[in-house]
Amino acid sequence: MFSASKLTEEQKADLHRWAAEGASIADLQKRLKESHGLSITYMDARFMVLDLKIEILEVKEEEAKPAEAEASPEDAGIPNAAGAVSISADAIALPGALVSGKVVFSDGASGVWMIDQYGRPALDPDEPGYRPSAEDIREFQTQLSALLRKQGY
Repeated sequence: MFSASKLTEEQKADLHRWAAEGASIADLQKRLKESHGLSITYMDARFMVLDLKIEILEVKEEEAKPAEAEASPEDAGIPNAAGAVSISADAIALPGALVSGKVVFSDGASGVWMIDQYGRPALDPDEPGYRPSAEDIREFQTQLSALLRKQGY
């Protein structure tokens, strides 16, 4: 198991700088390997972020959404155009989850999503019995897939 105490001050400064620039935990893991030759597991990277009190920004997702909406003006007439469904990832996944986050559907209903260690998805709406529309589910799956690829999954 890797310990954050093994890092030099330069490496710690780089980690804080990269996180301030919007790097995800997976990005920090990759950059440590590329820049400093340190190969650590994703779980060790998560613990390192906690130990060093590094704040992971979730700005990258929000900045990408307006660009996606502008990039596809042909979708403007479709009721569920890009941006109607929004998702975010938790900096630290829920217990039992490999990755988790929140979703807001086009009608304003929200919920929590997660993917467990076996790759099984789960969606827990805030309103009991809520079922999103088929269009919202497709948009959610598209955005979730892009988010997971961005985070290195």
